[in-house]
Amino acid sequence: MARPLTAEQAWRATIDRADRCVLFFDFDGTLAPVGDDPTSVQPAPKVLAAIESLAGVVQRIAIVSARPVDFLRAQFATISEVDLYGLYGLEHSHGSGPTVTEPAALPWVPAMQELADRARAELPAGALVEYKRLSVALHYRTAPELAETVESWGQAQAEQLGLRVQSGRMVIEIKPPVDRDKGMVIGDAVGTAGCAWYFGDDVSDIKAFAALRAHASANPDFFGVCVAVANAETGHDVSAAADLTIDSPEALGDFLTSAVHALD
Repeated sequence: MARPLTAEQAWRATIDRADRCVLFFDFDGTLAPVGDDPTSVQPAPKVLAAIESLAGVVQRIAIVSARPVDFLRAQFATISEVDLYGLYGLEHSHGSGPTVTEPAALPWVPAMQELADRARAELPAGALVEYKRLSVALHYRTAPELAETVESWGQAQAEQLGLRVQSGRMVIEIKPPVDRDKGMVIGDAVGTAGCAWYFGDDVSDIKAFAALRAHASANPDFFGVCVAVANAETGHDVSAAADLTIDSPEALGDFLTSAVHALD
């Protein structure tokens, strides 16, 4: 269970550690509202400006997302030193460095392409197929009546092909059988930081919360904060695992703007 904590207390505890603090953010539903068309989603107003300002105050800014690194890089092009962890950590890049792909995932690229093609051919109209090279996301946000059909089809394909499934907000994502998730990303990326915050909205972010708490338990001088961004779909479970809850991506923009002043 999350400990009682106010935003003011959290930022006060962060001030003295700001230059050793890493701020981790999920993207969809956290920094950007979830949209019907994943390709057109952009960060909420104020978010980019606030993160750009915070990048000059804290040790690192990191985005940990189900999106590919190339998509994330385009969204955060104005922040030169941001760390990007895409596809649940199957891809990553640091600052202006190249994109590095988890070697164990590379042999699965052809299977993902074939799966995406099959999904487009076999799933009913209304299901949106998002091919990400190392995963395939099957969305039914614009056709919620297809939830059972899409999820059953995705589960059956994953079992047949030996793949893994990650459920989310009106989406099922099929991934290679490679041990990589947001919790593992945080466990590796937090390193020797003296402080870290993680902001997320979906069930995959709960593993990141757990990794942050595990790091704090093992390092008494470390200060970690888990922040949920509310939503009507998975928000209850995520908020129950968090220290703080923020109402929406738009409200997060205001929250981060206030943090710039608190840490300046």
